[in-house]
Amino acid sequence: MSEELKQIAKAMVAPGKGILAMDESHPTCGKRFKKLGIPETEAMRQAYRDMLVTTTGLSDYISGAILFDETIRQKLLDGTPFPEFLSANGIIPGIKVDAGAKVLAGHEDEKVTEGLDGLRDRLAEYYAMGARFSKWRAVITIGDNIPTMACLEANAHGLARYAKLSQEAGIVPIVEPEVLMDGSHSIEQSYQVTELAQRMTFQQLHTQGVLMEGMVLKPSMVISGADAANRADVETVAQQTVRCLMHTVPAAVPGIAFLSGGQSDTEASAHLSAMHNLGIDLPWNLTFSYGRALQQAAMSTWGGDTANVAAAQAVLLERARCNGKAALGEYSPD
Repeated sequence: MSEELKQIAKAMVAPGKGILAMDESHPTCGKRFKKLGIPETEAMRQAYRDMLVTTTGLSDYISGAILFDETIRQKLLDGTPFPEFLSANGIIPGIKVDAGAKVLAGHEDEKVTEGLDGLRDRLAEYYAMGARFSKWRAVITIGDNIPTMACLEANAHGLARYAKLSQEAGIVPIVEPEVLMDGSHSIEQSYQVTELAQRMTFQQLHTQGVLMEGMVLKPSMVISGADAANRADVETVAQQTVRCLMHTVPAAVPGIAFLSGGQSDTEASAHLSAMHNLGIDLPWNLTFSYGRALQQAAMSTWGGDTANVAAAQAVLLERARCNGKAALGEYSPD
């Protein structure tokens, strides 16, 4: 089983390819639909995700797709189950397995991700449905006197237990300790918190006996807060992000797939590409696992209208191509 995990993890972070995060919860997807006047129904979510995955040529730049529980149980409009279609078209099916971030007891400004109860059985079911990797997201907020050690420890422990359960089920875990961009913090503060969160996460992964070669890290970039007065430039973000990874991530991990975390689509591509051009020999592949930064323009173009499917797919493929180039250090805004 360990060899299979290694092979899948390596394929997920293949050079020039990344992961499409299409695992938005009903509230998150509904919020984005509402802004565009798209009906917030299961049928529209199915049609939207059908539009995404049936894009011709998507597998040239996308190695895997993270599904939501609803989606992995659905069929495409032609009647093919989503996981079956993805596998047949060279894209590894994945599944979001956490139950969301909830307020941490005794720490009203911080959250801990829930979902460990019953996870072993759910993972077995997802494996039978075709999922070969999973995702669990922890969220860390920077603010006055936070994050606390209680929050960091609780989330690191949860990520590690989830990862071990996933590997036990034959599923590659994507470990996602996200330090949120929300706030006015400096890039120096972002670095301090991100390094500590990643360091503590890998300590817990080691304690739980997680196979490093059979996992993928999905971190946030070391980046200034969205409301910071003087936000760091692309080169600085790339330098500080890679510096942080060099201090925290074992060389045995096959790859790192960044989340976009509220960055614009072009900003996320530029930062990733710049990391490949620092002249540093890195032990792991750096790629992307973007949601909104891949999908937003396509969703806007689609607008819930079947007449716009082809145009929306063209937009999605272009964003995927740009990020595939970024994962090789070859992206240009032009």
